[in-house]
Amino acid sequence: MSAAARIPSKDAIVAVHGARGSSDIVITTMSPARDWMTLPQQPLDIVFVPSAMGHATSVGLGLALAQPNRRVIVCNGDGSMLMNLGSLVSIAGAGATNLVVLLFDNGVYEVTGSQPTPGLGQVDFAAIARGSGFTSVFEFSDLESWKSEVATVLAAPGPVFVTLRVIAEYGIPGPRSPGPDSRRRAPPRRRPARRQRRRVRRPPHRALRRPRRARSRRRPRASTWSPISPAS
Repeated sequence: MSAAARIPSKDAIVAVHGARGSSDIVITTMSPARDWMTLPQQPLDIVFVPSAMGHATSVGLGLALAQPNRRVIVCNGDGSMLMNLGSLVSIAGAGATNLVVLLFDNGVYEVTGSQPTPGLGQVDFAAIARGSGFTSVFEFSDLESWKSEVATVLAAPGPVFVTLRVIAEYGIPGPRSPGPDSRRRAPPRRRPARRQRRRVRRPPHRALRRPRRARSRRRPRASTWSPISPAS
């Protein structure tokens, strides 16, 4: 895939990181998650790895409805979006005005080996979002334009859908789960030294068993009963 008229994926995510608010919930998955994890983390970051591929927008919709006073930003891949296009209709139908979907369109399933996505060069995600009922829809393929307008785009009337045409990267391992937030933010704890237990040699198992007492074979006693003759 040519890098012409496309944005480096890492630079695109850095611009989002700089423009997000302190109360914003940010959900990242697939290749956007890999780049997001290299940046300073906040408690409201949800790195959706490992994930059920395609469900980041559904998770974002649930959070947007549960937290209407917070802006929810979903950084999704094009391969994942193809697996859950119906969620766009659900988002618009639910009236999730505080939800922003950022689509990182690189044309490949990057984390599974960079296989090309179906309909490469033919699928118009922006048109699908408009047809689904999104209020604000944007497209960017130039880094400087994205950096200068990212704050305005995130604050646009929602729900918001943005297509970011980014450069595919090859040969880079997929993201791994960073673990719970408490584990990421707390300093590593030193494990206490294990006490060496003294091994005690024990006799074999059979020797521990109590010896059986020899059973004596007694002869039956002779009967002392004798019939009593009746008195005469």
